[in-house]
Amino acid sequence: MKNISNRYRSSFLLPCLILLGTVAWGCGQKETNRDDDPASSKPNIIFILTDDMGWGDVGVFYQNSRKKEGDRSEPWQRTPNLDRLAAEGARLTHHYVSAPVCAPSRASLLSGLSQGHANIRDNQFDKALADNHTMATVLKELGYATAAFGKWGLQGDERYSEDGDEWPAHPLNRGFDYFLGYMRHRDGHEHYPKEGIYRGQKEVWRNRENITPKLDKAYTADLWTAAAKQWITDQVQNSNDDEPFFAYLAYDTPHAVLELPTQPYPEGGGLDGGLQWTGEAGQMINTASGKVDSWVHPDYAQATFDHDKKASTPEIAWPDVYKRYATANRRIDSGVGDIVTLLEDLGVDSNTLIVFTSDNGPSRESYLPEEYEPNKPTFFESFGPFDGIKRDTWEGGIRVPTIAYWPATIPAGQVIDFPSINYDWLPTFVNAAGAPAPAIADGVSLLPELEGGEINHDRTIYLEYFQGGSTPEYEDFSMEHQGRERNQMQVVRMGDYVGVRYDIESAQDDFEIYNVPKDPQQTDNLAQQPENQRFIGKLQQKMKDRALQSRMPNESAPRPYDDEMMPPASNGETEAGVTWKAYDGTFPWVPRVRTLEPAATGKASRPDPGVADKDHRALFFRGYIDVPADGTYKLYLSTAMGAVLRIHDATVIDADYGYRPGTERTGEIKLKAGLHPFRLYFMNGNREDVRLQLQWSGPGISKQPVPPGRFRRGR
Repeated sequence: MKNISNRYRSSFLLPCLILLGTVAWGCGQKETNRDDDPASSKPNIIFILTDDMGWGDVGVFYQNSRKKEGDRSEPWQRTPNLDRLAAEGARLTHHYVSAPVCAPSRASLLSGLSQGHANIRDNQFDKALADNHTMATVLKELGYATAAFGKWGLQGDERYSEDGDEWPAHPLNRGFDYFLGYMRHRDGHEHYPKEGIYRGQKEVWRNRENITPKLDKAYTADLWTAAAKQWITDQVQNSNDDEPFFAYLAYDTPHAVLELPTQPYPEGGGLDGGLQWTGEAGQMINTASGKVDSWVHPDYAQATFDHDKKASTPEIAWPDVYKRYATANRRIDSGVGDIVTLLEDLGVDSNTLIVFTSDNGPSRESYLPEEYEPNKPTFFESFGPFDGIKRDTWEGGIRVPTIAYWPATIPAGQVIDFPSINYDWLPTFVNAAGAPAPAIADGVSLLPELEGGEINHDRTIYLEYFQGGSTPEYEDFSMEHQGRERNQMQVVRMGDYVGVRYDIESAQDDFEIYNVPKDPQQTDNLAQQPENQRFIGKLQQKMKDRALQSRMPNESAPRPYDDEMMPPASNGETEAGVTWKAYDGTFPWVPRVRTLEPAATGKASRPDPGVADKDHRALFFRGYIDVPADGTYKLYLSTAMGAVLRIHDATVIDADYGYRPGTERTGEIKLKAGLHPFRLYFMNGNREDVRLQLQWSGPGISKQPVPPGRFRRGR
């Protein structure tokens, strides 16, 4: 196995300098040096998400190295357009998904929330995405036209309209102006919706209309690409020049049944070539002809390999299942190239940010009579240099191929090995559009890294997930991982170190700890080594604490550590009171202020909006709450505009999206006695009424305002 280079070396124990640059926004946003750059205006954004494509499936990530080695017993795929995208942009080699299966992964991506806060967890397919901030709502608020194409699966099980064409979390109800795709999760298991060759007929919806009867011979990867191209063209040619666009393009391939396209990818690309949307019933796209499930890419149609690792014996043809898998990935690659050509033809490529990634690691299900080989998910080593596949929280199940391309801003050829995760993209896009992220967002903006900066965030990558069964016994995996019972799983990454827990029974279970830049296959469990136990012991406890401090329980996804009390912070000297910062600007939501320049700062005895001039639109209070005894505490908050309360990294009260001023929001949290850091974000909107009331109840405490004596701040 090959080691992965990593320039990110700062320990979680070292202080970090947070240098978050951003575009000017409102009156208080820090300015960057892009005033003379095309990207000084809001960029168009295209987010391309594949289904079950592994880190190892993309040429520039792994397949090209297999080709270079030239071992005929280890075949390789090709992704020339994605390789070009990476060469002209940035390759994020340590990018994670928030869960190793599609529904929770996509929910965290779209909401900007980790699996410690998202309402969709585990295998809750077709559950309604929470009615809160999403990528689409925030970008729409910032002036973007928004559209979603392809697989959704977050609509809610129950329809509520009389004519049966509505779901509570329809994309149009979650910030998108336009939708064309599969609504249900299981529909994405079939790639010919009308013919339903292997999985039965499915439904494709255009906004609130079922258009499946018109979709003869429409291979979904082609359908979504053609529809996205048409919508992007319309936005550029027919909309106001000041209105940027956001397109969410979610392929349902190479996941599930490995069906083939009808014909070669059309010649050329962009405005006049490649895939085209005709809009004619029976031939909605220009590849809706020929024979369904028939065309294999010529690079693979006659491909052979050394099946027995003996040069003296003839090579044999690739099994059909792998020709299909490679063709499905190559079709996506062609679609990406087609879209880039379209942007160039339209003259908007320079200021369009494209992100390409996957929803989780590779799958081993072909949904065909011919399954994959028993010892590998594919014979391409789609999991790359890692162990684990889809549904595993080893690196192979959660680390995904990720490329970011934005010619006006991202230096070509970057390799970013700073750890990041898919819930970082919402704050990144908002930051790129010139605004601060909502305070409830769990991710960090990746814009400084994408711009070429060397930024060290003191942040934690956090995942939790439940899945029965075990890690496959693939011969490529280490013996320690083969057949491992999954059940309750958890991952914490801090700097170079990844803590993994499988089959968790309690919060006291130890993490396996790996230095993944040096040990990508996770074979050297540092927690079991006697040397450096002082360092590893501290890290072990820090991971256990952070795992409890980064989440809130969810009744629909019970965990064995839900009833564990959150440990207090280890801190230095403190004094009475809190610190505060005030911000100017016009904020469409309660802002997370880390990218803003404060207009005023000070100290106070408690969180009180009266400490600052009422013309300041946002306030941020920080300090500790001195909890007197172990137990369950209930917090109560009401305000005239909006607020968000976090204790440690857990969001205890969200009084932002949909909040009715003056009403009371509550949250319960289990705390051990001691000092617990809090952050309170408050927005007054320049109103005469700047009320902010924070109360609590708990062991021996009836509902009452949190006493000033219970607030502490660092010296």
